[in-house]
Amino acid sequence: MIYLGIDVGGTSIKVGVIDGSGNLLIQGEAPTLVGRPFSEIIRDMGACALDVLERGGYAVSDVAAIGVGVPGVADQQTGMVVFCTNLGWHNVPLRTELQKHIDRPVFIDNDATVAGYAESVYGHGAGSHSSVFLTLGTGVGGGIVIGGRPWSGFHGVGSEIGHMPMDIEGEHCTCGNDGCLERYCSATAIIRMGRQAALQHPDSALYAACGGNVDKIEAKTVIDCAKDGDDTAMKVFRRYVNYLCMALDGIIVFLDPEVIILGGGVSKAGNFLLNAVRERLKDYILFKDLPYSRVEIARLGANAGMIGAAMLGKKFVEEA
Repeated sequence: MIYLGIDVGGTSIKVGVIDGSGNLLIQGEAPTLVGRPFSEIIRDMGACALDVLERGGYAVSDVAAIGVGVPGVADQQTGMVVFCTNLGWHNVPLRTELQKHIDRPVFIDNDATVAGYAESVYGHGAGSHSSVFLTLGTGVGGGIVIGGRPWSGFHGVGSEIGHMPMDIEGEHCTCGNDGCLERYCSATAIIRMGRQAALQHPDSALYAACGGNVDKIEAKTVIDCAKDGDDTAMKVFRRYVNYLCMALDGIIVFLDPEVIILGGGVSKAGNFLLNAVRERLKDYILFKDLPYSRVEIARLGANAGMIGAAMLGKKFVEEA
């Protein structure tokens, strides 16, 4: 049997055919085109899934289950997407709608949760008892796996790590609150701090890298300039690492997972980020004489969402 993994993002819908060992066999993609009625977006999810199956030479009857990762909160029992800011969804009957186009068992969870599940099974978390996955992208998503099972909490919001308060009177967040963790630990945070720093230091390499137009500064711009030794960019990078390590320490003292895995766009900085985080994190650890969560960079990259969603479906089908 095969499994379908659907990763729904604000820009695109990615669909993958996954075998029982987590191997991505064939994949496809369609634009999300946010703003349309949810029925049209879900219709395109189904159409993309059917197209991928046809191109791979598979029949709908070959599919044991469909897993879907969405950037929001889902109710596994009802198959509803309760809340999804990026898509503008509220109480959307995703399972019922999708089964109109491809009638197979459908299981839904948060996109970071399923990506974290994939990393816990096939990435650096393989073989671990517990792991926390952080997506460091436009926002900060979280995926928690305990004892081999994704954990989304009793009410489905247990992995919304990006909206833990970090500064009570801090930066305003898109969720409506102030000082959320993702306002300091996301790629968006690096961009904001980088643009501010470049304006304050027009003699810096960071300012030169954007040709004097700070709106062109992206997270990669800051990181690349920091790698090259620019003092202004390095100060931004160190500030970012400090915030991130504060967040990691909070996860450690609360949950004490075996491993914490960093994914998302910022994680593409690789060892430059990893080494800085590992070094700074030591200063925050409370119990100096005890081992603590090891920190790793995600291994599966952009495919983690599809693979994790499919494996979520596999787990629920096997437990049924």
